[in-house]
Parts: sequence; C-alpha cells; structure tokens
Amino acid sequence: MSSIFKSIFSRESAGESLNAVNWIPLTSLPQLSEIEELSLSEQIKAVVVFKHSTSCGISAMAKRRFEKEWKAEEKETPVYYLDLIRFRNISNQISQQWDVWHESPQVIVLKNKKVIHHASHGAISAEKIQSII
Repeated sequence: MSSIFKSIFSRESAGESLNAVNWIPLTSLPQLSEIEELSLSEQIKAVVVFKHSTSCGISAMAKRRFEKEWKAEEKETPVYYLDLIRFRNISNQISQQWDVWHESPQVIVLKNKKVIHHASHGAISAEKIQSII
C-alpha cells in the first residue's frame, strides 16, 4: 500500500493498536456440535460466534470494533467467524438450534451449550462479552 493510502486507510498509522482475534473459520454444520461440546469445557470461559456479512458496511464496522476491543485469551475463549454470504445454511441452523433470531452482524456467546449473550449491529461489544464471561 502506498504511503498516502496507508495514512488514509490504515488504523495502525492513526496510532490505533490492532488486537489480534484468532478467528476460527466456521464452515461446516458439524462444527456447531463441536462448539457446544467445547462450551462444556472447564478450561473454556465461553465460546464466541461472530456472524459477519462480507457485503455489509455496518457488519464490517462492527467487526473492526470487535477486533479492536477483543482482549481475551484464545485458549480461554475461542472465537468462531461465520461468513454469512458463503455459509447461510450454517446461520440458519444456528438460529434454529440455539433459538436466536438471525441478524447480521451478530455475536453469540455460549457456555454449557446455552446462549448466555447475543447482540447485533451497534450493540456488539467485545468489552461487554468479556465482562459477562
């Protein structure tokens, strides 16, 4: 990226620190059962699923804010990333299986196979999730 574009579009150049979210791609229906089983683990605080529409500016903004705020350890709180455009069938199954109305963007937090928090759009907050878990 040229320096002029970097100064305009790069958050790093604006002095913002970028926190790394170790996204786990959610790409198959069997992973939903794996997520539920993982949520039962004593070593895991909770499991987070971030549903993102890659064609939506609001979703992109919510994802960037989440990435900036996220501070939890990967081994304590795995974070799954669902591309809604490519895997709408998984989103539909999440809605049915976890009894959560489909929204985009959306974050869902599970512990002991139960949804303990969910939020969408501007209400998505990594800080809120971290205070709950």
